[in-house]
Amino acid sequence: MRNPEKTVPIPEKLNEWAPRPPPEFVRDVMGSSAGAGSGEFHVYRHLRRREYQRQDFMDAMAEKQRLDEEFQKKLERNKMVAEEQTAKRRRKRQKLKEKKLQAKKNKLEQKKQEKEPGQSQEQGSSEDDEEDSKEEEEKEDDAEEPSFVMGRG
Repeated sequence: MRNPEKTVPIPEKLNEWAPRPPPEFVRDVMGSSAGAGSGEFHVYRHLRRREYQRQDFMDAMAEKQRLDEEFQKKLERNKMVAEEQTAKRRRKRQKLKEKKLQAKKNKLEQKKQEKEPGQSQEQGSSEDDEEDSKEEEEKEDDAEEPSFVMGRG
């Protein structure tokens, strides 16, 4: 820390260990005849250990790949659920916006009708009925379930 301007070397991630591939051509093939030397068992033991290690590595890689695929599928599902929720909320916002615009238009029309006394009262009463039904629908819409979901994941 004497010189804070000096760059600090950050080691890179080491490559993952991988076993040596099996040999293409085995030269020292052990025969089935009796009289194998005392060193043959050790050669066999090392070959067996190496093969078991290679198989374990392949199993671990397959498991890792399976888990990665499951994780990607889970991400896709979560993304789809989030998009559906967003679309649902967008529709709801748009619906509320349209209702507000409609209510504003109705209010302006009512003011115009009040200013014009020559129009019949029958039209006004039918519009009042429509407004009452719209208000009831709004109350029903407000009673929907909350738009957020907790505990998903």
